[in-house]
Amino acid sequence: MELQTISQVAKAYGISARMLRYYEQVGLIDSLRKADYAYRVYDEKALIRLRQIIILRKLRVPVKQIISILDNTDGVQIVEIFRENIKQLDSELTALSTVKSLLMRFVEEINQKTDVNLTLLDDDALFSEVNALSFSDNQLRETKESVSMDELNKASDNLNKLEDKDVRIVYLPPMTVAATYASGEGCEGKVAEIIGKFTAENELLRIKPDTRCFGFDCSEGAVEIGEGSQVYEMWVAVPADLEIPSPLVRREFQGGLYAAHVLRAWDFSDWRWLGEWVAESDKYDSDWGAPRWESTETVFGQGFEETLNFYHFAQKKPSDITQFQLDLLFPIKEK
Repeated sequence: MELQTISQVAKAYGISARMLRYYEQVGLIDSLRKADYAYRVYDEKALIRLRQIIILRKLRVPVKQIISILDNTDGVQIVEIFRENIKQLDSELTALSTVKSLLMRFVEEINQKTDVNLTLLDDDALFSEVNALSFSDNQLRETKESVSMDELNKASDNLNKLEDKDVRIVYLPPMTVAATYASGEGCEGKVAEIIGKFTAENELLRIKPDTRCFGFDCSEGAVEIGEGSQVYEMWVAVPADLEIPSPLVRREFQGGLYAAHVLRAWDFSDWRWLGEWVAESDKYDSDWGAPRWESTETVFGQGFEETLNFYHFAQKKPSDITQFQLDLLFPIKEK
């Protein structure tokens, strides 16, 4: 079965990408990372597990109990969990039956009078009856889980929010680059392979040991953070007089000011935090989309993902994306 991205899974199963991430956070499902592919994907095993989770949630089983059920090989304990839920549902059905009867009494009272004056609500006996109603803990747990998820997301937002100490302001100098781009699934890996081959064949590390490598998403329209690029372009800095063979093209980068931050997690959520830092800055404005180079083939003026210590990276050629670092570079200008 073909691996599916987070947006494909969310669309196919009718749940939000945020809920998928929540299920990962609490340990219910696991995502994968393909080699040379930075975004989370799900295999058949994870999707089977997700279907089990969805069924149990539809049956109003709380998340904490789902964790116990799916990670438990003791059938007796699982049956006991289900029996407890059945008892709670029986209690809730009784309470709902009482609620239905009371609402019908309200309807009858209103139909018998020309004015709407619910004197029944002032009845002490009714107050005692309603106050004694006991609903299933499932409803309370459902609310608590929702609140817990909101609290978890708020806590995550606070923890991930970038402060001034987390962001460097850097100036990228003008440079000549050899550029290539690719489209479709795994386009990041395709361009990395072309750049790697060009670097080796031209002995670029010997003639320009200070070379730098940049990549950026140039898909049409917005791509959800954590989702794979539709089109990806990659550059490597070269001497101005170096011949650039096809399929690479020469680009002249004019340089500019950038807010820089080292990527912390491979779902690329830091792009959002960096964008929010720029938006809240009292010193800098976003310069995203400004024409800092010319391109007739792809978009220009984007933010960059720079492979740090490219000299070492190009020599070692790590196959695992977690074995190197990326600097996120957001184009800015002074206010």
